Amino acid sequence: MLENIATGFEMFFTLANLLAITAGVCLGVTVGAIPGLTATMAVALALPFTFNLDPVTGILLLVGVYKGGVFGGSITAILIRAPGTPAAACTLLDGYPLAQQGQAGKALNMALYASCIADFLSNLSLIFFASLIAGLALAFGPPEYFWLICFSLTVVISISGSSLTKGLISGLLGLLTSTIGLDLVYGTQRFTFDNFNLMGGVSYIPLLIGLFALPEVIDFYVRKVAPFTVKTADKSRVSLAELKSSLVTIIRGSFIGVIIGTIPGAGATAAAFLSYGEARRTSKSPETFGKSNVEGVAASEAGNNGVAGATLIPLLALGIPGDVVTAVILGAFMLQGLTPGPLMFQDNITIIYAIFIGIMLSSVVLLGSGKLAIRYFARIADIPRHILLPIVLMFCVFGSYAVQSQMFDVGVMLAFGVLGYIMMKIDMAAAPFLMGFILGPLFEDNLRRSFLISEDITIFFRSPICWIFIVITILSAFVGIRRELRATRAKRDALRSGSA
Repeated sequence: MLENIATGFEMFFTLANLLAITAGVCLGVTVGAIPGLTATMAVALALPFTFNLDPVTGILLLVGVYKGGVFGGSITAILIRAPGTPAAACTLLDGYPLAQQGQAGKALNMALYASCIADFLSNLSLIFFASLIAGLALAFGPPEYFWLICFSLTVVISISGSSLTKGLISGLLGLLTSTIGLDLVYGTQRFTFDNFNLMGGVSYIPLLIGLFALPEVIDFYVRKVAPFTVKTADKSRVSLAELKSSLVTIIRGSFIGVIIGTIPGAGATAAAFLSYGEARRTSKSPETFGKSNVEGVAASEAGNNGVAGATLIPLLALGIPGDVVTAVILGAFMLQGLTPGPLMFQDNITIIYAIFIGIMLSSVVLLGSGKLAIRYFARIADIPRHILLPIVLMFCVFGSYAVQSQMFDVGVMLAFGVLGYIMMKIDMAAAPFLMGFILGPLFEDNLRRSFLISEDITIFFRSPICWIFIVITILSAFVGIRRELRATRAKRDALRSGSA
């Protein structure tokens, strides 16, 4: 074993591999920071450059792009309320308010530290528990997925904003929107109004950009608030005390990300929201979440970056891609003549060790490139809004059009921008809408697949994993509703005592 590890070190430490991991992370951070260009797209664009590279060099380039892209999405989410990637949508809940208060540097640095710690823990999990966790993920069938998604939906309670009722309505609207398109089983049209463009459902990226980025632009031009205000330079930083107090949240979010990442198809967005929900639920001051709580930024970034290394676990251990990005990386392995899975650990163990060393180094590279990116990107927050917002609008249009190169998606972005603006005006949180939209198809798909396997409803109660998720779903909903009721009662009592 030690001989194989030594050979792996020797195989990794070449100039080409070091350059590949560095260039990959830098490219990923840059692409991830542009709204509409996802980490998936960045990895797919980098794939052709790996054809003539050594297998280890090519794989590390793609892994670097992936990891950089996941963090890069948080930059624009914090600075201009336009998530660079869907996984960063949760980061803007507290990151953007912090930037509005002139603390963009603090939010960005906390996002970076949480990302690097979560990425490091995720990489350790990949190296030490790959086969164990992948085996656990394989035990998930449609009923287990169904209950996992039910548990995830309880997070809506945590991100409902000031009103639980409005949050639930927002979540239900998201679920309803997710049903638009062709029925996957019967092929019938649902809410398409015979429009060909809607048969594949509402595109994810235009909806995301419209819902979160466009309302700020509309609000600026409608209200014309302080159009020529120039902010003072942001010099805020994360203090050691703030980092220490967020450490438990980061570690908990990292493990949530690792667990979600090992389950194929679950995704980084759901992990970020779950981590955020747990951080708010266990916080001593949950009312500050969504209003510039730096711990909220740490929770969401730990969640989505914890997924990054873990999605490689089912890929390397079993040959099953954990998400779309790892499916592209699987293609890179195949092009290099390598087949991920148990046999790869027997036949190409030195390549596996070399890749593991590179993956561990990627966390350090991410920290360095992230600090560099923050230094320059943070200045975006200092640009006067009458200059910044037209540029944001241009990125919104470009990002929406770039997905499928069709103007219909720009129209979708504008429509959801108007909806997001209305929701902002009536104080209805948009995050539950996104959560419902993401989880809706997974909820429906696994419910129907369960009934196709067995028409007996007891299929949902047969396995121990199902019962674990049933119990934590009930507990999660109970604790969340009780907290909301207490908060409502406290507000009512405060109003009464004030009027008396």
